[in-house]
Amino acid sequence: MVQIFIDGSAGTTGLRIYERLEQRADLRLLRLPEEQRKDVEARKKMLNEADVAFLCLPDAASREAVGLIENDHTTVIDTSTAHRTAPGWAYGFPELAGRREAIKTSKRIANPGCHASGFIALVAPLVEKGLLARDAKLSCFSLTGYSGGGKKMIADYEEEPDPLFAAPRQYGLTQSHKHLPEMAKECALAFAPVFCPIVAPYYAGMEVTVPLHREQLSGGIEAIRDVYRAYYQSGLVRFAEEADEEGFLSACAYEGRDDMQVAVFGNEERILLVSRFDNLGKGASGAAIQNMNIVMGVPEDMGLVCTN
Repeated sequence: MVQIFIDGSAGTTGLRIYERLEQRADLRLLRLPEEQRKDVEARKKMLNEADVAFLCLPDAASREAVGLIENDHTTVIDTSTAHRTAPGWAYGFPELAGRREAIKTSKRIANPGCHASGFIALVAPLVEKGLLARDAKLSCFSLTGYSGGGKKMIADYEEEPDPLFAAPRQYGLTQSHKHLPEMAKECALAFAPVFCPIVAPYYAGMEVTVPLHREQLSGGIEAIRDVYRAYYQSGLVRFAEEADEEGFLSACAYEGRDDMQVAVFGNEERILLVSRFDNLGKGASGAAIQNMNIVMGVPEDMGLVCTN
């Protein structure tokens, strides 16, 4: 039986991982008593006993946790930003070309960021197939539910919310969002996009949009659809031929799910690339479990909530 330890199981990502895994008969979840949750020696023992360790921690704590592992058998799946562009770490987005094989054989896997996942799913295939140039200067706006901000933001929105929280709030205003390095690297882009993340007053769900002019592309809107249709044949990302809801798109349509939808809208002059998923699903916990399933050699969607 595969032994699993979730370091940081009290946070939103860790809790969702635990909820998805606790009913699985093929796993044994290692748990620390509440009073030992932050005890370094207790954590070290669990990290070294585990076959797979999920790190659901701030960046500095994740780096510390990796340093506590003294064996060559524990596979680490880090959900923080700490190792997403680090040498020696496999980037945990298996739907991209070559990533599934790297994940399967790696002991160190960096789980993608939530906003980054939506952007990469849309852009990376187009760069790889030559429809978008590597030096393309792109923009991206991304709607997310407030659960993406963790327990503090959830409390801010649900307990005694500021009246300003009743409307969407843009952030990342300095254009130095922590997801930008992985967005550029994994899409092989020379320039990070102009990125506009927005948190809105709903619990979970993401809608990531990349707008394009026809002049930015080597091919038109149908060429993009052809790329997505062929590219997303396995894994948890699917291309949707028809995705709108009577002319609208809801950012919470995938709440509670672990898969992702990509779609294309617009016309031959102005095009919208859109991905929708749950920020706690394919944007965090679901992706981490998918990576674990790949390492274990079981179906990628085992224990996950998907429609495919």
